[in-house]
Amino acid sequence: MSPWKAARLGDRLDQIDTPALILDLDAFERNMKRLQDALDGTDVRLRPHAKSHKCPDIALRQIQNGAVGICCQKVSEAAVFVDAGVKDILITNQVVGDKKVAHALDLCERARIGVLVDHADQVSAFANASAKRQISIDVYVEIDVGMGRCGTTSLDQALALARQIDEAPYLRFMGLQCYHGSAQHYRLPQERKEAIAAVCKNAAAAKAAIENAGIPVERITGAGTGSVMLERDSKVFNEVQAGSYIFMDRDYATNQRDALDLPFEHALFVKTAILSHPTQGRAVVDAGLKASSVDSGMPVVWQNKEVSYLKASDEHGVLALTAESTLKLGDYVMLVPGHCDPTVNLYDEIICVRGNAVEAIWPIAARGALL
Repeated sequence: MSPWKAARLGDRLDQIDTPALILDLDAFERNMKRLQDALDGTDVRLRPHAKSHKCPDIALRQIQNGAVGICCQKVSEAAVFVDAGVKDILITNQVVGDKKVAHALDLCERARIGVLVDHADQVSAFANASAKRQISIDVYVEIDVGMGRCGTTSLDQALALARQIDEAPYLRFMGLQCYHGSAQHYRLPQERKEAIAAVCKNAAAAKAAIENAGIPVERITGAGTGSVMLERDSKVFNEVQAGSYIFMDRDYATNQRDALDLPFEHALFVKTAILSHPTQGRAVVDAGLKASSVDSGMPVVWQNKEVSYLKASDEHGVLALTAESTLKLGDYVMLVPGHCDPTVNLYDEIICVRGNAVEAIWPIAARGALL
């Protein structure tokens, strides 16, 4: 960890050292309000995904704004948020191994915790451990709705798991996890509509099969930033898990917007400074692979058409400059990350700016929570 901080409260934007992760508070708050307003008055709840930010300050603000709780991807990630006072968390992942099962049940003593299953052995592990400790936990059956990752692949599988959960004394069968992550990044609105229509068809079929067996399905949860309005209006989903909407990275901005889509704004940036300017057409900044994830493509330079981010190595980012560029050694630019989630995970804190001044500095407390 660095012995120095990139910023102090009250610093101007130009005083923040680089590279630094910057949150535009005004844009962040508008994004948060837009989605909550779009769900208020419907029967669809918001359970935003915290893997995007790993920051308890953000999660607590989302809950204060109307979210019912949050999602996490790992048990250790959930532990950080429980410690911060979050009382309702769905771990949107399979929890496998005696230690992880025990840790999840530990959290149930302080908060309402949910987990996903797609195999009978996972149910048995939680059924045995919860009965031994007499601790209840929510359990959802994950359905593979087109992503080809985790989840059951037949109605018979889903029904068998629901029955197994329902018969276990300390397991609460809550419903179905139906998330199609790839569809979030389909570029054309029609592609996203067709994909989510198929998701809803699969989800509705699984719900019908389980309820026809006499087991209530209370919750169908899923959705992401790229498709959240489709799930909202589906009459199938009653909970959505969008996460990146508060930040909006470069990849999501590549999607062609439909009239239904909410106008989320870029709120997350990496501030980076020019440390080398070897030619008129090339400059090098101090934000490379260790400052901005490029798994979804290179970041873009914010509001400067004379500069493009060309390539990255560990500690360097190469900029291509037009002949009109006036950037010089020591100047800074703001980058919009290609993918917000892994970019946030590179930093210890997020520097929150309102206007031109640092208003808050929030720890990314769940950074590195991989267990």
